[in-house]
Amino acid sequence: MLSYRHAFHAGNHADVLKHFVLAQVLSYFNQKDKPYWYIDTHAGAGMYALDAGYALQNAEFKTGIAPLMKAASAKNLPSELADFTQLIQSLNVDNKLNLYPGSPTIAEQLMRADDKMRLFELHPSDCKLLLENFSGQGRTVKIEMQDGFAGIKAILPPPTKRAAVLIDPPYEEKQDYQRVVTCIKESLLRFATGTYIVWYPLLQREEPLHMVQKLKGLNLPSWLNITLTVQRPSAEGFGMHGSGLFIVNPPWTLPEILNNNLPVLVDLLGQDDGANFEMTSQIS
Repeated sequence: MLSYRHAFHAGNHADVLKHFVLAQVLSYFNQKDKPYWYIDTHAGAGMYALDAGYALQNAEFKTGIAPLMKAASAKNLPSELADFTQLIQSLNVDNKLNLYPGSPTIAEQLMRADDKMRLFELHPSDCKLLLENFSGQGRTVKIEMQDGFAGIKAILPPPTKRAAVLIDPPYEEKQDYQRVVTCIKESLLRFATGTYIVWYPLLQREEPLHMVQKLKGLNLPSWLNITLTVQRPSAEGFGMHGSGLFIVNPPWTLPEILNNNLPVLVDLLGQDDGANFEMTSQIS
């Protein structure tokens, strides 16, 4: 299915969680001189307008990145969240919030000259925009219009033997949950030391929970599972009430950073008294 367009959800609470954690992972990678790859299996368009088009239809950014940026202007954030908001602001002008970066652009802002990106996007329109947003990058960035679940098989392990992989499918099809598990299992056989970041929605359905249970069952040496709930589940049983990240081989510094910053995200992005975060881990 190719109906999903991330522009409808750009800058929402799930993006904030996903991109903040991605920034922490890449900042950790930057502590070593050795280059690395950033691999994105469902890269999207790379940049989204918040003042026109799809993003205004639901305006999900108003309860996501917008309150975080407002808190940043009041200089009332932990250092890691303050750095993240500065990254977002650097891509806008005149202290306005008209653009929100996708994960490839977040990565681009943090990566160094010798680091490389490998991006997959199956949707023709989004892939065209992605190519336009990264035109002129030469061999540093390679973009392919294909299913990232299939494409990743050909590029692991990376020559540098260092990589952060974001797996962020739309989950329009229930099969995506099993595809994630299969992708992680097969990727670890090729590249056991990579850091893999899996995003998933919090829904009143069994598939996300079962996926996380299956991931934990892969006999992983090290993992971290984070959830950010922004509201009580709806009485009708529909809709996303939060999101989660399951990280394989996470940086050892990440739990402390999240413990310091996630309570702030709960306060800023929470929409009712059901807002909370949870974190479980097995760090070796």
